Amino acid sequence: MKRILVTGADGQVGQELRTCLTSLGEVTSLGRAALDLAQPEQIRQVMDQIQPEIVVNAAAYTAVDKAEAELEQAIAINATATQVLAAAAQRGGSFLIHISTDYVFDGTQSHPYLETDATHPLGAYGKSKLMGETAIALSTSNYAILRTAWVYGSYGKGNFVKTMLRLGAEREEIRVVADQIGSPTWAKDLAQAIAQFIPHANPENAGIYHYTNSGVASWYDFAVAIFEEAKLLGLPLKVQRVVPITTAEYPTPAQRPAYSVLSCAKIAGVLGTYPPHWRQGLRHMLAELYAQTHESANSLRR
Repeated sequence: MKRILVTGADGQVGQELRTCLTSLGEVTSLGRAALDLAQPEQIRQVMDQIQPEIVVNAAAYTAVDKAEAELEQAIAINATATQVLAAAAQRGGSFLIHISTDYVFDGTQSHPYLETDATHPLGAYGKSKLMGETAIALSTSNYAILRTAWVYGSYGKGNFVKTMLRLGAEREEIRVVADQIGSPTWAKDLAQAIAQFIPHANPENAGIYHYTNSGVASWYDFAVAIFEEAKLLGLPLKVQRVVPITTAEYPTPAQRPAYSVLSCAKIAGVLGTYPPHWRQGLRHMLAELYAQTHESANSLRR
């Protein structure tokens, strides 16, 4: 049984990790209130106090568009804090598992990105995350960086699935970008993959890995699937039409990779299995969300 520290414990993946890791050892899960990653000395104190054997860094600055105007804040969390955490892990003999992103790539490929492919982030968020990756590699030899993409989950407000469900309950027509391609990833599947990786967390398996759900979709495909699955569950929807549009028709402050499918062959080799298909993850997540909603409604009636 290992001592495990989880940072970013209030986020989508962090909250799933709270549950997924309990069978592996003594888990300390810290959110921003308990561990402010903008305070380097606090990071060192926590690491010295807990002396974890495994650190799972699920904390990040993830506001992709805001990062264009807040590069310093993004770097403080995604790079500077990550360097301090990695250095403390090296000093204390901890294995660091760090969550990174598909945004380290520019999306110009037409086949899945390998861990060894050249990085070239398009925006401030991707640049700050790549700086964090570099800082880890320079600070410790005992790490696994897990790049993931298009993450959504039952927890938190800011994910694509919950946004679509909200808009789908309010509008008859929704326009969704159809020329950005990736792999939607359920936060619980990612958390479970991290739990499965931990027994293999050793210097021989150190390095960069990719983990997303299997399969490929555009944001438009993803939205259509969300509404199809939600209707089967009987979730309240007003939407009648999902209209595919181009990235140019939906300008955002940050430029996003047009193609960010990641090859998961390397992590599958360690875990012994490929990730579940994204549609399966979506179906399970919506069923979970539906159950939570009905449980809350029943509690209010009592």
